[in-house]
Amino acid sequence: MNSAIIAQLEQHHTITALVENNPGVLARVAGLFARRSFNIESLAVSVTDNPAVSRMTIVVGGDHRVLEQITKQLNKLVEVMKVVDYTETAAVERELALIKVNAEAKDRGEIMQIVEIFRGRIIDMSDKTFIIEVTGSTDKLDKITHLLETYGIRELVRTGIIAMARGSKTAARAGRESE
Repeated sequence: MNSAIIAQLEQHHTITALVENNPGVLARVAGLFARRSFNIESLAVSVTDNPAVSRMTIVVGGDHRVLEQITKQLNKLVEVMKVVDYTETAAVERELALIKVNAEAKDRGEIMQIVEIFRGRIIDMSDKTFIIEVTGSTDKLDKITHLLETYGIRELVRTGIIAMARGSKTAARAGRESE
C-alpha cells in the first residue's frame, strides 16, 4: 500500500468533548479509550466559561471507522454532554511548549534568533540555560525543538493540542446549538 493511502487511513482526528466537571470523568473517558485499544495522542482538559462544564480536547489516530466508534462510545457516557469532531471543520489548533535548552554564552545570540523567528519568548534564564515558551501548530513546535536540539535540550513539556472552530460555530456551551 502506498504512503498516501496509509496516511489517509491513519490520519489524526481532533475531538472535543464537553463533559460534566465532576471527579472521575477524566478517568472514565481515558478508561473507555484503553478498553477499546484506542491510543490518545494528545489530551488537554480544562474548565470552560461555565464552571460546571469541562472541555476535553483529544487527538487520536485512526481511520474514519475508528473516529465513528470513539464518538459513539463517548456519547454513551452519562457525563458527556456534547462531542465535536474537528476533522472536517475549519478550526484553529494550538499547542504550547516549554523548552529548557543549554545556553552557553557563545550560543545565546543564535538561540535568541531562533526563538524570535518562531515568535517564542525566553521566559527564564540562568547562567547555563534558557526556558523558552512557544505556541503554535504541532509542526511549528516540532521544528523549533529540532533546531534547539543542536544546543542540548535539558527538558521539554508540551500541553497537547487545543482546538476551536473558526467563525460563529461553537462547542463552548453544552446544550446550546452551534450557529
